[in-house]
Amino acid sequence: MKSLNFLLVAIAFFSACSQNNGEANKAVSTSATDSSGSSSFKPANVNEQAIYQRAFQAVIWGMPAVNSELMHQSLVAAKGDYNQIIYWSGLVNSKNQTLTPNPDVIYVNPFFDTRKGPVVLEIPPVNGASSITGSIDDAWQTPIEDVGPAGVDKGKGGKYLLLPPGYREKIPAGYIPMRLEIYTGFVILRSNLTNGSKEDIERAVNYGKQVKIYPYADAKNPPPTNYLDLLQIDFSNVIPYDFRFFESLNSFVQREPWLTRDMAMVDVLKSIGIEKGKAFNPDAQTRAILNAAIRDAHTWIDQQYESVFTPAFYEGTNWAIPAKPDLLKAMMENYADPNNYPVDSRATVYTMAYFAAKHLGTGQYYLMTIRDKDKNSFNGANSYQLHLPPNVPVNLYWSVTVYDRETHALIKGMPHSSRASTSAGIQKNADGSVDVYFGPRAPAGKKSNWVPTDPNGKFELLARFYGPKKEFFEKAWKMGDVEKIK
Repeated sequence: MKSLNFLLVAIAFFSACSQNNGEANKAVSTSATDSSGSSSFKPANVNEQAIYQRAFQAVIWGMPAVNSELMHQSLVAAKGDYNQIIYWSGLVNSKNQTLTPNPDVIYVNPFFDTRKGPVVLEIPPVNGASSITGSIDDAWQTPIEDVGPAGVDKGKGGKYLLLPPGYREKIPAGYIPMRLEIYTGFVILRSNLTNGSKEDIERAVNYGKQVKIYPYADAKNPPPTNYLDLLQIDFSNVIPYDFRFFESLNSFVQREPWLTRDMAMVDVLKSIGIEKGKAFNPDAQTRAILNAAIRDAHTWIDQQYESVFTPAFYEGTNWAIPAKPDLLKAMMENYADPNNYPVDSRATVYTMAYFAAKHLGTGQYYLMTIRDKDKNSFNGANSYQLHLPPNVPVNLYWSVTVYDRETHALIKGMPHSSRASTSAGIQKNADGSVDVYFGPRAPAGKKSNWVPTDPNGKFELLARFYGPKKEFFEKAWKMGDVEKIK
C-alpha cells in the first residue's frame, strides 16, 4: 500500500505539471526564445508534446540529483574522486561556484561511494575552539544524519560507518552505522572560526584535516586519507539550463538504484531517452525539445522561488527560510509520509543551494531575502544597510553573504562576499549592535563592515546563525529589513 501511495503522489505531480504547461503545447514545433526568456516551444504532434512535458517533469524531479552530480563532475575535473576529501585551505573565493556556499568557514567535504562496500568516516572530537558543524547527505541530498557537536557524536567524535543499500552484516562495536538507500553522497563539514585571523584560519584547516575517510575493509590498517585543496581550483554546481542537465541526470540514473517512491519516473525518463543500462543519445529534434523544456522549467522554478519568502520569519520583514515547511519535514523524515512528496519545493531549493541538515535549527539556521524594505529587488548599483541589534542569540557566529541573483553563487571577482561576527576588524556600535553595508562602494569609514556588489547585476542575501539559541526561535531578537541608502 505504501508503494502504491507513492505512485499515486507521483502521478498527481505529473498531472499538475501538464496543467502548468498547457499553454506551451499548441500549434507547430518550434523552440524559439521569447522576450521573457522562456522557449515558446509549440509541438508539432502529441509525441513531441509528451517529450516536452516529460522533460519538464524530469527537470523538476531530478534537480537535487543533478545538483550533486555536478559537484562530482567538478571533483573529477580537479583530479579527485569518491572516497577522498576536498577542502579549502582558506576562506572560499569565487572560484568556488557552488550554490550559496559559506565564505566564513573552512570547508572539508568528503565524497563517498559504497559500491565496493562500507566506508568509514572519522570525525574528530571537539578540541578547545575547534569544532565541526556538518551533515551526511546521500546523492539525492537527503540528509542521513548530522555530525559534530550538533550531531550524533555530540562533539565527542566518532567513526561513522556508511553502509550500502541492503547491507545486512553485523555492525561491530565502536561504529555509528549510517544506512543508505543509494550508493554515493557527500559530507558537508565546516570547521568553524573564532576571529578570522590568519592563525585562526590555519587552526581551523588543521583541525578539519583530522577528518578521515577510508574503506571499512581496510579498517584494521587504514590507508592515508587523500586531501585535495581546491582554494585556487574552479569548482561548481551552478545548474546548466540546457542539454547538459539531462546528460548529468543520465549519469546519475546509470549509477544509482531506483527508489520505490520514484518508480513512476522510469517510463517518464525512458520516453526522453534516459534508460538504465542504455546509452543516452537523443536525435537532434529531441535535443531541441529538451532544451526548450528546461528553459521553461527554469522560468517556472524561478517563479516558485519568488514565493518561498512568504510567510516571513519575522513578521513585517522580507526575511524567510528559503524552503517550504512541507519540504523541510519530508527531508528530515526521509520522505516517510507517502502523502507528502514535495518535488516542486525540492526543485526550487536545489536550484539555489546544496546539502540538507537532518535537524535544521540545532547546528545552524538560515534566513534569506531577495528584496529591500520597500519590497524592491536588490540592485548591485545601489547601496544598502542592514542593522543587527546587539546580542545576536548564537553560540558560534552569525554572517550575511551576498550572492549573484541569477546563479545563486558568489559574485565573481569580488575581494570578499560576506561579513560575519568572526570577520577580522568588524566594527560594533556603542550598544553592541552591528551595521552591515552592501553596494558597489564602501561607505566612508565603514569598509570593514561592507560587502561589495556588482553594479551591473542583481543580488540576494543569506543570513546564517550557527549554534542558534532558544531566544532566536522565540524571536525575542529580531533582525531588521535591509534598507536602501538614499
